[in-house]
Amino acid sequence: MANHKSALKRIRQNEKRRLHNRYYAKSMRTLLKKFRNTTDKAEAQSLFPQLQKSLDKLAKKNIIHWKKAANLKSGAAKLLNKMA
Repeated sequence: MANHKSALKRIRQNEKRRLHNRYYAKSMRTLLKKFRNTTDKAEAQSLFPQLQKSLDKLAKKNIIHWKKAANLKSGAAKLLNKMA
């Protein structure tokens, strides 16, 4: 258990940030799943910019690694180009 006031505050802050980061990461994964499960190219094209924006934001705020964001965007672009 923490012995200092500042350590207790740090624990509270870390928990609050963890939940915040978890929410945004989960939202991104849901959007990614929705994009991957769509079969309509028009719908996928409208979802793609949203997905890119979400990934870029999360990478900028270090919620996910920037290389992971790049890999997910690349995979999504490949999937979009493969659609008929």
